[in-house]
Amino acid sequence: MSEVIKIKRGLDIRLAGKAERVFRQAALPEHFAIKPADFHGVVPKMVVKVGDKVKAGTVLFYDKYRPEVKFVSPVSGELVAVNRGERRRILEVVVKTDGQEEAEQFGAAKPADLSREEVIGKLLDAGAWPFIRQRPYDVIANPNETPKAVFVSGFDSSPLAPDYDFVLSGQEKYFQVGIDALKKLCENVNIGINHEAASKVYNNTKGAVLHSFQGPHPAGNVGVQIHHTMPINKGETVWVTQPQDVIAIGKLFEEGVYDASRIVVLAGSEVQKAGYFRTKVGANISSLVKGNVKEGNLRYVSGNVLTGTELEDDGYLGFYHSQIAVIPEGDYFEFMGWALPGFGKYSVSRSFFSWMCSKKEYRLDANIHGGERAFVVSGQYEKVLPMDILPEFLFKSILVEDIDKMEQLGIYELAEEDVALCEFVCTSKLNLQSILRTGIDLMIKELS
Repeated sequence: MSEVIKIKRGLDIRLAGKAERVFRQAALPEHFAIKPADFHGVVPKMVVKVGDKVKAGTVLFYDKYRPEVKFVSPVSGELVAVNRGERRRILEVVVKTDGQEEAEQFGAAKPADLSREEVIGKLLDAGAWPFIRQRPYDVIANPNETPKAVFVSGFDSSPLAPDYDFVLSGQEKYFQVGIDALKKLCENVNIGINHEAASKVYNNTKGAVLHSFQGPHPAGNVGVQIHHTMPINKGETVWVTQPQDVIAIGKLFEEGVYDASRIVVLAGSEVQKAGYFRTKVGANISSLVKGNVKEGNLRYVSGNVLTGTELEDDGYLGFYHSQIAVIPEGDYFEFMGWALPGFGKYSVSRSFFSWMCSKKEYRLDANIHGGERAFVVSGQYEKVLPMDILPEFLFKSILVEDIDKMEQLGIYELAEEDVALCEFVCTSKLNLQSILRTGIDLMIKELS
């Protein structure tokens, strides 16, 4: 293991409602959905139609521009809806489970016995390739390229995040097989671990280089970990995946089936009994939250509160998400709120006296407390972005579509999650994650 990499810049947001390390019971929902919007740049082309019977692993749609990249059903049952939005854009492909858990058979195999091309082919055929994304751009990896490394962030430092050491307990065998498969894709496989939480799962994993990180959020972001260990230059790519996705890949090779099982944490100040639940990718969240949240106008988030997707109480879990957060909506107006003492208010700076309560947990809501204002250089972003990047100047170069400046200022190293804290502390109330994605899309369009 390499020396400990200490992250000094960042911010731990202490939210109330963190889940204990305990599994709670909830019925498996009837409906599951795969949402094309979860995959940047993918234009879906349907393979099955409403009323068709499917199994776990049956192809639902593929990418128009890369037909080899397929997206499959997480359960067996019947395709009951293809929900569309404006200009007939596909929003959700909904499957109703039959409870039989039938699965397409792809054949078990040891990664060590296969060539790189055979491993890639198996992942593509089984619909497991979308588990692997690439930096730069945070899009599904191109199977025709060879990355300089594969990186797995072994912990999540975001607010109310799941404890992956608890989640992976008992899954060590599949995790190792998944790492073996990734090692066929690239010899340089890396895992970022939390220095403050010893993990026997990662420490016993063979074939991967461990990098130990210490510090506040976003220390658990894979982009931050890559920046501090193997910065991405123009023309280079690093493939990334998540611990539970490594397990899914491992099960594919060990058992020959596509297993969409996922452990999610339900947490937040408005959850009555926070905890961990066993479900599947794309699950309807109603069975998890019904009767388990407080009354009031609530914000349901698939993913963490900084980067997740807003849902209704009967929405569907995102493809890459292992967390559901429930917080107050915050639909109120506070006259002269900035001028009040604010003893119970959370403050990043020392605007309120609450900064003296370093251990206090807060019941924060989704109210942004104001509207968009002029974009000024304040130095706020640098305090929470632990990268050698000038974020304010990068965002300005994106707004004026200066591709050369965007390259020079480090856009290749960033994804939305990396600038989420910048957005959180921004006094200009700018949607920085959306701005960054606009810049990334422009780079893809102009340079591909």
